[in-house]
Formats: sequence, structure tokens, C-alpha cells
Amino acid sequence: MKDAIVKAFEESVQAKKSFLKENLDNLITVIELIAQAFLRGNKFLIFGNGGSAADAQHIAAEFVNRFRIERPPLPALALTTDTSTITSIANDYDYKEIFAKQIKALGKEGDVALAISTSGNAANVLAAIDTCKKLKIITIGLTGGNGGKMAQRVDHLLRVSEAKNTARIQETHILVGHVICEMVDQKLFSA
Repeated sequence: MKDAIVKAFEESVQAKKSFLKENLDNLITVIELIAQAFLRGNKFLIFGNGGSAADAQHIAAEFVNRFRIERPPLPALALTTDTSTITSIANDYDYKEIFAKQIKALGKEGDVALAISTSGNAANVLAAIDTCKKLKIITIGLTGGNGGKMAQRVDHLLRVSEAKNTARIQETHILVGHVICEMVDQKLFSA
């Protein structure tokens, strides 16, 4: 058991190190884009399925409430939380539309969307990205492996390429979310 535990930690650390090496410049760009969107009065829309839905909620909460410093709330929305909206869209239309219809209702040009999918192939996430493009919403993909279909559709791709294990990808994703929150706070509220 000890060996398995050590291996899990080592894989997680390696996934994060590889991500940083491959994505640092793009991560800085994404942080700048999100900070600028908030300064313009735009929103940050976040969505994904399963563990990625939980990550979307977690990241949105850090922006709306606070992360590490006291500051005004920032307009971030997890499109994964309104069960009545999600289930009505899935029932009346198709599950593939659960995020796209919310973006049509809530999104506007200049907003930034963070699409989270470990495979990059979730149909409802891809449909939402396509809707964002039509509305001139800046898209960021947070994914794993080769980025899947998402890699060719988003404006900015953040990819945990080395990890093949979904858990290691998700562990890196939440670190990325925390770093984005912390750096946006520094850009907007540091004296």
C-alpha cells in the first residue's frame, strides 16, 4: 500500500510540473484575459461534467466570495449548479445543450468561458464552446491528454498532457483554478 500511495503522489507532482513547463506562458495570458474581463464588467462562465462540474463550482465560489484576500465579489458563474435549468434543458431538448442554452441566456460578448473536460471530448462542453464562439465570448479549455476535440475549438488551451489518469488531471486542474484566482486577485487588488 505504501508504494501505491507514494506512486500516486509522485504522479500528481509530475503532472503538475509538466503542466507548468508546457503551459506557463498560456496560463499568464489566460490570467490577463480574465482580469481584463472583470475590469470591463464582464463575467467568467465555468462549466464541465462530474468532477469538472465540482471544479467549476469551486472556482466560481472563490471568485464570488473570496480566495485568499478580502476584496469585492467578482462575477463568476458555474453553469453546473441550477438543477431545474439543467434538467429542463436535458428533458425538453438534449443533454448536449445544458451549457449552451445557459450561455445563450447569460453570456455576452467580452465574457470569458472556462470549459473543463479531462478528455476534451464532452459533447455538452463542445456545444457550449461553439455557442461561445458565436457570441464572441473568449474560450479557455482546461483538459488533459491530447486535448481531444476541444483543442481545436478554444481560443486558449491549458492541457495536462503528461497525465493519462483522470484523477491526476483533475488534481492539476484545481491547482490551475487556484492559481488563476490568486493571480487575478493580485492583478486587480494588490496595492
